[in-house]
Amino acid sequence: METSFNTESRAYEKAARRVKEIKGFYSNLTSYCLVIPFLVVLNLLTSPENLWFFWPMLGWGIGIAAHGVSTFGIGRNWEEKKIRELMDEEQKQAKTF
Repeated sequence: METSFNTESRAYEKAARRVKEIKGFYSNLTSYCLVIPFLVVLNLLTSPENLWFFWPMLGWGIGIAAHGVSTFGIGRNWEEKKIRELMDEEQKQAKTF
């Protein structure tokens, strides 16, 4: 009974962490989509001869891309396999006792 509860509790915690990661990514993306156009307009109104808005747009864009890859993409599969492997091993050990 406790093993089932612990497994469900871990699954819930993992799902909650995943939702928090996804929410963080979309918050970051929303901020980017709101702030960068403001910076573009500000730059073009104040000093159109010096296009400095490209630098924050590029830097923040690279950060968002890295955040997106870590949240949704590459490298996620091996973590899931290892977690499942460790959980299965733990369950086998619990059954032997």
